[in-house]
Amino acid sequence: MQSRLRRCAAVLVAGALIPLATHPGAAQAAPTAFAAAFTTASAGPMAAAFAKAAAQYDVPRDLLVALAYAETHLDGHDGEPSASGGYGVMHLVGNPAGHALEKAATLTGRPAAELRTDDAANIAGGAAVLRAHADDLGLSAAARKDPAQWYQAVARYGGAASADVARLYADDVYDLLAAGVRAATPGGETVTVPARAVEPRRGPYAKAKDLDAPNTLAAAAVDYPGATWVAASSSNYAVSSRPASDAIDRIVIHVTQGSYAGTISWFQNPSAGVSAHYVVRSSDGAITQMVREKDRAWHAGDYNRRSVGIEHEGYVSDASWFTDAMYRSSAALTRNIADRYGIPKDRSHIIGHNEVPGATHTDPGSNWNWSTYMQYVTGSTTPTNPHTPEEVCGSGYSVIDKAALGTSGTVYLLYNSGTGYNCVATIKATSLGTASATSAYLEVQGKTRVTDSGNFAYYAGPVRAAAAGKCVKWGGKAGSSAYDSPFEHCG
Repeated sequence: MQSRLRRCAAVLVAGALIPLATHPGAAQAAPTAFAAAFTTASAGPMAAAFAKAAAQYDVPRDLLVALAYAETHLDGHDGEPSASGGYGVMHLVGNPAGHALEKAATLTGRPAAELRTDDAANIAGGAAVLRAHADDLGLSAAARKDPAQWYQAVARYGGAASADVARLYADDVYDLLAAGVRAATPGGETVTVPARAVEPRRGPYAKAKDLDAPNTLAAAAVDYPGATWVAASSSNYAVSSRPASDAIDRIVIHVTQGSYAGTISWFQNPSAGVSAHYVVRSSDGAITQMVREKDRAWHAGDYNRRSVGIEHEGYVSDASWFTDAMYRSSAALTRNIADRYGIPKDRSHIIGHNEVPGATHTDPGSNWNWSTYMQYVTGSTTPTNPHTPEEVCGSGYSVIDKAALGTSGTVYLLYNSGTGYNCVATIKATSLGTASATSAYLEVQGKTRVTDSGNFAYYAGPVRAAAAGKCVKWGGKAGSSAYDSPFEHCG
């Protein structure tokens, strides 16, 4: 786990941590240049909504943005709730234990339905709730001008079940305020916060445990060295004696549909009815263990008995949460678990939540880079494409020709003797898991060429056409390499 100071020495740019230059010659120029980098953002509707809400409720604008970014990366997710029942950019929670959504509706006079789906209304609702916490704490008009004075209000906004997690939540927000934020919204707008040093006034939370501090609990209390222990509610898992009672032969990868601190808090909530063994943070890969591996966390239905569950901070629809630090940290955890229980390090045993039989969840989703992740798990230096041309084209097809596309991939021509159809698929060999320009085409003599072209993570195709007794042209492209055949395979 990296120290908090190290995490602060970076700028968040659309979810990626970018280190700041610190060479001596730039000591005087860097602050000015850094601040200037944040003045070029477009003044779009979301930036305007933050400014308006901050002014209306007398909340520091930059603190409001930092809080929203910590919760959702400024993505309202089209009104869909998080795992803990939070809505919109400001993650207004409406669940049996938290009523921020209802409170925002009362404070703003806007219906809950509007607060769920309208970004500007949601931001106003979040500002109103944060201001209400400040009023309850007795912040004066003068104190409200100082972001440092808002720490306790921010801690309360997170709705944490314990003071320790409330501090973790508020510290993450103030870390973002210190580092600065430059984030792209789903609408293509850029919203920024310039870096600023703020020494938060923690008040009673100063006595809470700093869950980011080293040696928070003795190593014997966790199954994975380096993890921090925060116990889930005993209502959210089943005490067991694995692997004596049940063999552990699977590791299930999840995405939280929420923030790191918010997920930890949710698993502490007795009404949640869910938990996972581990939670991994996006920014630096910090790991919290919440259920002992011997016990059955409630995360994967019928696989609860046989698996260890790892939650990853973020949302399936937003790739910005899936940082390299998260992948590497989680992969090290997965490798450790696999070694201790003799679990094969392959995709049959390390699976997504969506791959659990009977699963209704889609996580980790298409933005999760399995190729990179498994490379880190296995220590392989050369990632391989998990897809084959036969798989892409379907049952009954066999490869009859192929052409290399430099080192970027291979384009394949396949034939199904039962149907008389040809199929073309381009299988990438580089930039695996990352969408890049790839294409495949098939032209039956006398017919119009059919092409599948776009930015694909693993392959282009399948392109199929009836070609019995006909000559065909076929080819494709990956990276800067292309192949185009003459008319051939006539028969």
